[in-house]
Amino acid sequence: MNISKKRVGIALLATVLPVLAGCTRHSKSEHYYLVATNTKVPYWKTAADGLTAAGAQYGVSVDTRGPDGLDPQAEVEEFKAMVARKPAGILVSVANSQLMTPQIDAAVAAGIPVITIDSDAPESKRLYFIGTNNLEAGRLGAHRMAARLNGKGNVVFFTNPGQPNLEERLKGYKDVFAGYPGIKVVEVFDIKSDPGTALDQSMAYLARTGKDQIDGFICLDSRSGVNVAEGFKRKAATGRTLIAMDVDTDTLQLIKDGTIDSTISQKPYTMAFLGLKALDDVHHYPVTPLAGDYGLDPYSPFPAFIDTGVSLVDKTNVDAIQNRNKEAGINTGS
Repeated sequence: MNISKKRVGIALLATVLPVLAGCTRHSKSEHYYLVATNTKVPYWKTAADGLTAAGAQYGVSVDTRGPDGLDPQAEVEEFKAMVARKPAGILVSVANSQLMTPQIDAAVAAGIPVITIDSDAPESKRLYFIGTNNLEAGRLGAHRMAARLNGKGNVVFFTNPGQPNLEERLKGYKDVFAGYPGIKVVEVFDIKSDPGTALDQSMAYLARTGKDQIDGFICLDSRSGVNVAEGFKRKAATGRTLIAMDVDTDTLQLIKDGTIDSTISQKPYTMAFLGLKALDDVHHYPVTPLAGDYGLDPYSPFPAFIDTGVSLVDKTNVDAIQNRNKEAGINTGS
C-alpha cells in the first residue's frame, strides 16, 4: 500500500513539476517592446492594451514606444534605441519599409527576434507578419462603396502615400473599382501625416457640383474619417457616402448618427496580444538560424502571415461593437 502511494506521489510530481516550471520560466527581467508611430491615437492605445494583457499573463515587462505623430525616421531611431537595450523581442509596425528593413535585419542578426504587426516590411528578416490582410480590407470597403453608389460616381481617397498598409488598402479598393466602369477615382489626397488637413480638403470636395460632384469619400487611415465627417456636418452634406477605417469611439458615434456610412474594423489588440506570445515562444525555444529564409521554407517553424481579420461596421452592428468595447475596457477614445 505504501509503495503504491509512493508511486502515485511520484506520478503526480512528474505531472505537476513541468507545469510549475512553465509557470516560473518568465520574469520581469524579460523585456518586450512594441514600436510604432502615432502612438497616442486610439488604435495604438488599443494595441498597447493587448500587449499589456499578454505581458501580465506571462509575468514579463512590456512597453509601447514611438513618436506621437507619423514620423518614420523617428520610429527608426526609437527602434534602434530599443535594440540597444537587448530585449527578448520587438514588435514593430513599419511606417516606411525602406527605412526600417535594414534596422530589422540588424536586430535579427544580433539575435533579437522581430515580428511585424499592422504594417509589414516583407523584404526584411523579420520572422513573420501578424495583422490585417489590407488588400481584403480595401476590397471590403470597395464593395460597400460600389453598392452605396449603385456602381456609378466620383470618389476620393484620404491617405498617407508610401505607408505600406495604406498602400495595400488603396490597391484593394482600386482592384474592385476596376470592375465598375461607372466609378471614377478623382484624386488620392495626401494628408501629409496630419488627419486634420482632411477637414479643409473635404469641404473643398463638397463644394464641387454637377458632373464634378464627389459622391464617395474613403479614408484609409484611422483618423481622417472623423475629420471628413466634420466637413460633412459643416456643409450639411447629403447624398454622399463616407467610409472610414477602425472603430474608435468618435467613428462609432458618427456611424450611429448617420454621418459616416461604415468603417472597416481591424484587431490591433489581437495583433499585439498574439505578437507578444509569439516573441516569448521564440525567446524560450530559440530557432536556429534566427535569420533564416522562413518565407520559402516548407518546413518553417513560422507561418508567413497571421491574418487577424477585418469586418465591416455599420448601423446594423455598431451597438454590439460599442458594448464590447465597454465590456473589455479597451482604449478606443480620443
